[in-house]
Amino acid sequence: MKLQKILTVLTVTTLTLVGCSSSQESTSNQNHSNHEKSHDHSSHSASTTSHSFKEISGEELQKIQLDDKEKEKYLVIDTRSADQYKEGHLKHAINIPFKTFKDNISRLESFKNKAIILYCHGKQMSIDAATMLKEAGFTDLTVAPGVTEYKDYQFVKFASITGADFQKVLTSTKDGNVYIDAREEKDYNAGHASEAIWIDSKNMEGIEAKLPTDKETAIYTYCYSGNRAAVVAQKLVELGYTNVTNVLDGTKEFEYKF
Repeated sequence: MKLQKILTVLTVTTLTLVGCSSSQESTSNQNHSNHEKSHDHSSHSASTTSHSFKEISGEELQKIQLDDKEKEKYLVIDTRSADQYKEGHLKHAINIPFKTFKDNISRLESFKNKAIILYCHGKQMSIDAATMLKEAGFTDLTVAPGVTEYKDYQFVKFASITGADFQKVLTSTKDGNVYIDAREEKDYNAGHASEAIWIDSKNMEGIEAKLPTDKETAIYTYCYSGNRAAVVAQKLVELGYTNVTNVLDGTKEFEYKF
């Protein structure tokens, strides 16, 4: 009789413990599920933030980049990191990483009345960067699809900078820089950057003889409108040079102090 009572108590205790454990596990799973839903909702909200900026399709932006005349109407800004930009970016895009964007808005002062197009990975960084520009008084702002949204962007590996930034490079007179003038020879002869090399973008056969042997040398290409210089910059990349920068603003857009 005593043994039967003991067995009964043990059975009830075991059932009670199992019930508690199942209840706790169910509560824990429900909490975890709610947390995931909350996280997913938060992420979705961040990626679909509404904005008042103009939008352009990836196809339209790519066409602008390939049109030597049309590209002069816009300043394109890549807000990804410097490393990501270096791996490949739109042909005429400058790089201002989002993490340092606010601190570099002053660099864009001369473009306040020009159409600016921004792109990044998706769109959120571009939207946030455009918001900063709007607050700083910029008015013509457009957001483009990021590199994860539009897969047919044609990328290059030479960097691009504005005329103002190039003037700073010229003024700093850093030893070791090489400058390539891709304007017509008569313009080169009339005045050019100190020790600049003249290269005809329409005839680049044998240009290796004019170039430094160190493929990591910092090389800057410039011309009248930025187009011929871009052709030379691409040729340098194909020759294996890894530190090539094209100047977007040619001598027709920026009055350089050579």
